[in-house]
Amino acid sequence: MASSISMTTTPFLLLLLVPFLSLPWHLICGTPVPTNNQIPKHYVVYMGAAPVASVNENGDHEAHQAAEILAASYSQMLSSIIPRQESDRMRVIHNYNHAFRGFSAMLTEHEAAVLSEHSEVVSVFGDKMLELHTTRSWDFLQGKLGRLVGDRLFNNHLSTDIIIGIIDTGIWPESPSFNDEGIGAVPSRWKGVCMDGKDFKKSNCNRKLVGARYYEASVTPRANQSRLAKSSGTPRDSVGHGTHCASIAGGARVANATYFGLARGTARGGLPSTRIASYKVCSTEGCSGATILKAIDDAVKDGVDIISISIGMNSLFESDFLSDPIAIGAFHAEQKGVMVICSAGNDGPDPSTVGNTAPWIFTVAASSIDRDLQSSVVLGNAKTLKGFAINFSKLSRSKTYPLVLAEDAAGNFTPVSEARNCYPGSLDPKKVAGKIVVCFGDDPSVSRRVKKLVVEDAKAKGMILICEIQNGVPFESGVFPFTQVNNIVGSQILKYINSTKNPTATILPTIDVPRHRPAPVVAYFSSRGPSQLSENILKPDIMAPGVSILAAMMPKNEPGNIPFGKKPSDFALRSGTSMACPHVTGAAAFIKSVHRGWTSSMIRSALMTTASTFNNMRKPFTNSSDHIANPHEGGVGEINPFKALDPGLVFETTTKDYLEFLCYYGYSEKKIKALSNTKFNCPKSSNEELISNTNYPSISISKLDPHQPAKLIKRTVTNIGALNSTYTAKVQSPPGLSVKVIPEKIVFTKGLRRVPFQVSFNAEDAKKGYNFGSVTLFDQRHSVRVVFAVNVQ
Repeated sequence: MASSISMTTTPFLLLLLVPFLSLPWHLICGTPVPTNNQIPKHYVVYMGAAPVASVNENGDHEAHQAAEILAASYSQMLSSIIPRQESDRMRVIHNYNHAFRGFSAMLTEHEAAVLSEHSEVVSVFGDKMLELHTTRSWDFLQGKLGRLVGDRLFNNHLSTDIIIGIIDTGIWPESPSFNDEGIGAVPSRWKGVCMDGKDFKKSNCNRKLVGARYYEASVTPRANQSRLAKSSGTPRDSVGHGTHCASIAGGARVANATYFGLARGTARGGLPSTRIASYKVCSTEGCSGATILKAIDDAVKDGVDIISISIGMNSLFESDFLSDPIAIGAFHAEQKGVMVICSAGNDGPDPSTVGNTAPWIFTVAASSIDRDLQSSVVLGNAKTLKGFAINFSKLSRSKTYPLVLAEDAAGNFTPVSEARNCYPGSLDPKKVAGKIVVCFGDDPSVSRRVKKLVVEDAKAKGMILICEIQNGVPFESGVFPFTQVNNIVGSQILKYINSTKNPTATILPTIDVPRHRPAPVVAYFSSRGPSQLSENILKPDIMAPGVSILAAMMPKNEPGNIPFGKKPSDFALRSGTSMACPHVTGAAAFIKSVHRGWTSSMIRSALMTTASTFNNMRKPFTNSSDHIANPHEGGVGEINPFKALDPGLVFETTTKDYLEFLCYYGYSEKKIKALSNTKFNCPKSSNEELISNTNYPSISISKLDPHQPAKLIKRTVTNIGALNSTYTAKVQSPPGLSVKVIPEKIVFTKGLRRVPFQVSFNAEDAKKGYNFGSVTLFDQRHSVRVVFAVNVQ
């Protein structure tokens, strides 16, 4: 049968080409456009939702032809604006035509501006370099009740058809975490591929690792230019980040996993039977936004259920929602029923540093678990002081070494402040060789790694860092003796040094201390809210373990990092919101495996409204400064996957809600229609304050005027529990902030599943600034907690 494009497809494609022909005639004819000596850079040309024909789920020849015609139309656009003598730039680098429409190419600033005015184009933005946000954890999350419920569920044969797409640095397929023993055939709906590479074969994929992609043309954006980076030519992970995240989300059970004796236990993902598809978009230089966008497009087409992205923009350079590749890709993934979970970033503890804040993204903060990695300092007076680090020191209690303050070991003409902070070149090797050096962390611009290298290069015996920065997040120093102490312990060390002429000390190798308290604690590095883009959506959403997480790693034979006589480890301990994100991904996959019909927003709501708010001392969560954590630090609380299986009520956030959010944010109706490929119209009244009415499982109000009447916030809940049930509202609010739920009782009957209600906020007597609290809806069995953040002007 001759192949042809169906009559239903052809009219759309013809219409698609018409606007291209409406470009100025001198552009169509290829007349050179003045470039003003501009250097071409990598740009993304985003054109909104994809046509239905190009995402035909059957993957038939007709859909393939439609995609080819789209690609040809993109090339035609380029040839119409790029001078003929620069024909090498008339190449589409990334072609987006599955979940959404557009392409990326090398353009000058002028050419990008011309395209941005095109009737079919939603936005044009420069490719941005995004950053990676980088065993016991699952047991800690579940607790005794969780393990009992979990055993029951696994015995009842949980679904093994959930597919997680990991967009990251690739995969190390030989890791035991990706063993497919006991897992059934690959789901027939999987349409992805396992790409061959220079050191990767299709046979490296299996029933567990169902797919692996890499991208030939990665573009590395830099300050004034973009350059096409040489392709890695393989889906294989050369960094370790992607492998680590994949195994946290869905790794198989691996008994007796350990990192050179530390954190020993059974390593596993949230749902060990989960399938994993790897999309390699990052290298040691970072992650191209345009490539991430392509990976999301591919993942949706391939058939993943959930996408996990432990990557984001530095908070100083956060883009608006239609210039952010992750936000754009996530929106269209959500349209297609694919949940997107992202890390919040590692720019804490400063406020307004949270990233990945679009309401259709599930944004994850990081917390600690109940395991401490302790490296003690033993002083010459036999006093032992606790520090934290990951080191495989050979030192012991039997011998101590001279102890010297870094500022007393300054090199010639070196400012004391620089030596005190162990700046490069600041120490006199003659004054530190063979000694244990005490450095300070007054200057955060000099990282722990740099300080350690400075001291080590000066032939010191070891290093003690007195610093509150990264408190509780252990630094890995390999075989070099290193430990970090807080200011309280540091003052005891300084007191000892001043009490004797010949102070000495030793640093003991790291041991893991179980049942550490308190836990969880919001990690020092975890990025904080409120969002810079919109304070009327509470971000981050939730928190999960992200400190010293044991997970799979490709074996690295790095001198100085491996204990003497040991082989490279198949596992590693890593910290970051990068590690927290796949914990939530694993939890979401677990819930999806039980409730196949639940949407992304239902799963998010279930996890948020059932989150834990107390630590293992039965007290409210704290941050790394020992203060009670607020929702801008840890979201609504710590994930509780098993409790989320039966939330009672859920807040369903629809595509219509997200489109209205964009209206309220200030985008034009024309752009929103192109983005959604619908006949959607913005509400007549659109302003940013209305974002607070988005049907989200938390509430945020950026401005509450105490001199105005009470502000009413709208919500609608969906009953997924017993047909006839009544929920009663309970409010927890700070003094002076009056919060009421209208009505106080929400009644569901057999024919009534969705019920609207309102929450009123009156700040007449409230303190200025952010006020935090919660509204809880409860019946005989369920407790549905909705956190709020209200900024009183």
